[in-house]
Amino acid sequence: MTINKSLLFAMAVLSGTVMACRVGKEFTRPATALPEKYRDAPAPADSSNIGQLSWKTFFTDPALQALVDSAIAHNFDIQTALKNTEIAAQSVKTARLGNLPDINLQIQANRSYPSRNSLNGSMADQFMGTRFMDDYNANVSLSWEVVAWGKISRLKEAALAGYLQSTEAARAVQTRIVSEVAQGYYNLLMLDQQHAIAARNLALNDSTLSMMQLQYQSGLINNLAIEQTAAQRQVAAALLPQLEQQITLQENALSILTGTLPASIARSNRPSSVVTGSPLQAGVPASLLSQRPDVHAAEMAVKIANAKAGIAQASMYPALNITATAGLNTFKASNWFSIPGSLFETVAGSITQPIFQRKKLKTDWEIAKIEWEKSAIDFRRSVLTAVGEVSDALVKMDKLKTQQEMTQLRVDKLQSATRNAGLLFQSGMATYLEVITAQSNVLQSELDLASVQRAQQGAVVELYRSLGGGWK
Repeated sequence: MTINKSLLFAMAVLSGTVMACRVGKEFTRPATALPEKYRDAPAPADSSNIGQLSWKTFFTDPALQALVDSAIAHNFDIQTALKNTEIAAQSVKTARLGNLPDINLQIQANRSYPSRNSLNGSMADQFMGTRFMDDYNANVSLSWEVVAWGKISRLKEAALAGYLQSTEAARAVQTRIVSEVAQGYYNLLMLDQQHAIAARNLALNDSTLSMMQLQYQSGLINNLAIEQTAAQRQVAAALLPQLEQQITLQENALSILTGTLPASIARSNRPSSVVTGSPLQAGVPASLLSQRPDVHAAEMAVKIANAKAGIAQASMYPALNITATAGLNTFKASNWFSIPGSLFETVAGSITQPIFQRKKLKTDWEIAKIEWEKSAIDFRRSVLTAVGEVSDALVKMDKLKTQQEMTQLRVDKLQSATRNAGLLFQSGMATYLEVITAQSNVLQSELDLASVQRAQQGAVVELYRSLGGGWK
């Protein structure tokens, strides 16, 4: 069994020559305007920034590290993103085999009963003496569509870019989840701190109420002072169940993020202001192109669109097809595998040039080019958003630092005023209203200070995320 080798060789040479021609534009990253530094930030000494740190280096709290570990291993969003990456990897494997032909094995036995008045029927009666005709066929067929003008290489390029895009998308999901876990953890620490403040203020109110009752029994104050002091005490008391509810809800949210059933969350006995010991450097905006997974994923989307535009353009050019079949064929089962009498072979080649398809191919190409333009717009938007998020985090950190200093000064003053009001009241130099007002003000100020400190932590975590930190 010998297939026409010269014909196959000629077709292979022709196909190799045609495939070497590649239409469409080669991919280049869309031009984006990036500033040399972030808004209102000093000029960086170098390009290093906290986004380059691994999350275990950035977050030094052991309890938080354990939560992030659990989230990376069990969070459902991360698991789904990783499965999407696996799907894309399978597509890449398929695309890599695009240059190979399709080969199929077929074994078939067929019996037909033609009309006696038909040509086949009369021949069956005349030459075979039967009412039926048999056909036994076993063959291997080869079908090779040599897609010209680089279509196969574009398909590979699109598949690989799709895999890289899914990989970056998975990393982007992880950076988001790591950030959400950190934000939730620091929110939990703030709630613990506020609960301790409310409990401490409640104890202070109890002490003040006891003092008021002694004053009342001595006839130094009237019942109105007792009632107002007791009412002030209920303000602090009512905060406790409210904060306990928020603590439980936050613990449940963190449990879900880490892929576990709702339960109590362990936290370290550390100052709530501690986030990381690393210098909070933002580096240069250009680093976002390589560090931000979502920006890189948007770039890969442009690359996919570019490859699809090349595929659409190549579809308008001639395509070379090669087919070949070889096997065994007979009309008697007894002779089916009789060699060489039952052997047969065919080989064919064709060149197809689209001529008139109601402008479909041209429209597909125009649409593909527009899709590329859309993806380029999305990429530029992702870069602009990334720069804006870093700038937002930097200004938050700067202004919250000033706010924290002013709030801390207010707390210190009010704590001193509360102590002095109690002493003055005991000596008869201050009224009960001044004591109640001082205690009310210090409670609110301490709660405000805890909120500001929490906001500072959130700004630092947001800076880390916006610089692409969390996936390493």
